[in-house]
Amino acid sequence: MRKDIKVSCQKRLSRIEGQVRGLSKMVDEDRYCIDIVTQISAVRAALRRVEEEVLRDHVSHCVEHAITSGNKADQREKIAELMAVIGRSDR
Repeated sequence: MRKDIKVSCQKRLSRIEGQVRGLSKMVDEDRYCIDIVTQISAVRAALRRVEEEVLRDHVSHCVEHAITSGNKADQREKIAELMAVIGRSDR
């Protein structure tokens, strides 16, 4: 993973960590259910953005390298991994 992407993801994940702690506090404080669900949606959206950033970096680094290497087995493996993770992310 490129250093700038790693830094960006770490910042986002730290924010998400704080959001999740806030959610726990909301549950402890018996906050209104819709407010809790709204915050859960915000956390899920934030995680999707991190996932997209990591996948974008993977494609521009790992997959691109496999393509330019000319190694057919490596190319098939990287594409299969990518398709599998994309398939799982929709569930």
